[in-house]
Amino acid sequence: MRKIQTALFGLLFCAAPLFAYIKTTHMVAMRDQIQLATDVYLSETPGSWPTILIRTPYSKELGQDELFGVALLVSQGYAVVVQDMRGRFASQGVDSLFLDDGWGPRQDGYDTVEWIAAQSWCNGKVGTWGASALGIAQYLLAGSTPPHLVCQFVEVAATNLYTQAAFPGGALLQNLVEGWIAGQGTTYLLPFIFSNTNYNATWERLNLESRFHLVNVPIYHWGGWHDIFTEGALNGFTGLQHNGAIGARGNQKLLIGPWTHGAWGERKQGELTFPVNSTRLDLTEILRWFNYWLQGADDGIMNEPAVSYYVMGAIENDAPGNEWRTANDWPVPAQATSFYFHSDGILSTLAPSSASAALSYVYDPKQPVATIGGRNLLMAAGPYDQRNAENRSDVLLFTTPVLEQSLEVIGKIKAKLWVSSSAIDTDFMAKLTDVYPDGRSMLVCDGAIRMRHRNSLAREEFLTPGEIYECEIDLWTTAMNFNAGHRVRVAISSSNAPRFDPNPNTGGPLRGDSTIVVATNAIYVDALRPSQIILPVTNGSASVNASAHDDNLPTEFLLGASYPNPMRDATQIAYTLSRTAVVRLAIYNTLGQKVRTLVNGLVPRGTHYIKWNGRDELGRQVAKGIYFYRLEVGHAVHAQKLVVF
Repeated sequence: MRKIQTALFGLLFCAAPLFAYIKTTHMVAMRDQIQLATDVYLSETPGSWPTILIRTPYSKELGQDELFGVALLVSQGYAVVVQDMRGRFASQGVDSLFLDDGWGPRQDGYDTVEWIAAQSWCNGKVGTWGASALGIAQYLLAGSTPPHLVCQFVEVAATNLYTQAAFPGGALLQNLVEGWIAGQGTTYLLPFIFSNTNYNATWERLNLESRFHLVNVPIYHWGGWHDIFTEGALNGFTGLQHNGAIGARGNQKLLIGPWTHGAWGERKQGELTFPVNSTRLDLTEILRWFNYWLQGADDGIMNEPAVSYYVMGAIENDAPGNEWRTANDWPVPAQATSFYFHSDGILSTLAPSSASAALSYVYDPKQPVATIGGRNLLMAAGPYDQRNAENRSDVLLFTTPVLEQSLEVIGKIKAKLWVSSSAIDTDFMAKLTDVYPDGRSMLVCDGAIRMRHRNSLAREEFLTPGEIYECEIDLWTTAMNFNAGHRVRVAISSSNAPRFDPNPNTGGPLRGDSTIVVATNAIYVDALRPSQIILPVTNGSASVNASAHDDNLPTEFLLGASYPNPMRDATQIAYTLSRTAVVRLAIYNTLGQKVRTLVNGLVPRGTHYIKWNGRDELGRQVAKGIYFYRLEVGHAVHAQKLVVF
């Protein structure tokens, strides 16, 4: 991630002359008296300036390109402060994996902002900037709400380190975590990470999403569809735009392109080369953002739509997609559409009719499916052809017939599976790919679930071998237009290494021993257990059917209003079924994250009333804001809004 810091500044200079500045170095004392090495860059002309703070774990000592960038900012009327984070390079203390950068006992970001504001060369307005690790430090700083923080420009960063940087779906991001930690020379942190595999109070300190309601500053969120932290930009924008405090709410911006981590200046992403319109220079937006919020310049940036996003498409002549669009909010309107898995490998919007059908495979942790592309940092990243990974007996493929017209998908992708295993714990992996007419199966997005965490990331629930369980895999979010003549494919397996750490299937603690268990895992694809992927379809045909299937089984139902709504302590939700059916009723927040499951099972016909007490799966009172209660009956879905105040 260091190269992103260099690129940030390198893009700034653009052959401009070196502007004059004065540099001084300070050892700034934090609240526990640990001193952090801090460089201050000022104009040669005395004055009091709005200040841009950059906190980095990659050394404050800047190269030539970076110095050009700092000099340019100084020439535009800013002071610039660059600081080594705690335990890094010239700073004192011990690196604690961002735990000292937020709202814990030590608050280095907060203390630094307030130190800056107290200096004679600062006019009391502080903004922050940085990408990746530097962006994570910014998000955590925002959660500490220092009084003199005015705005932020955050690029490709995580809002929740547990779910986005360490354990999405409860499965360790092996290459990212171990590779990045090793690169920092802080392998002493690995035992700490490995001993905190459940979401807990420590991870809560690294989760800005738990404090969205407190954040009170405008933030520009910059991300990429193939980035390691895609959901950070999306969740940060959506959560703060709607549920932030005054100052943040309604003042967020989001821009997201077709990029891998930090590669917004490049056309080639993975094995695909996108059109020339796919690149962006962040400098333009950075200066506009800071000029508006720190200097009061009326540059029109807040009069523009809040969201700019790139819809990817096939790399073919005249293919739809591959264009920038704008929106006033996120997510954009889409119809959640179930594409069902069938026992013959067909992927179709028609639900299966078989009374009992399953497909199984043998998963050997010593022979995992090899990672080929994806949202990676230290290995090949982005859209890669998956055929070498698909050509295995432990990978199940479900593919639509050839699309007669394009199918556009924009939003959160989820796979809902019914599964069993011969082991007490195992993983399930899902990939969504775009299959070209020449057979290439190009990765769009993927995800994982560690089955011990199928119901909660905060606690473990092991399997009973042979018993059937429902689970969800979050493949994160994308914007993709599948061209006519292509096919949509879902690949299901139990490994994707070294992107994810292979599950040894023993149920033991992470890296507890070298024991492994070979598991037989099954996916159920029948009428009662219709495994599926749910795609947010925005246009094109959602009726991708196979002529061999004519087994649509509609279920009539009615989801009533909740009362009271808005609610304070509790509300009652009514729903009516015309016949006995498998029902799932759950509460979701505005990020699309499940907050609480209220019903999950077979329910008889008739009218039913369910009370929700405003608490999540862990029994914690949810924050005030907008929520949705969502009823799924078969392949039909309906949702309504609920306000907690």
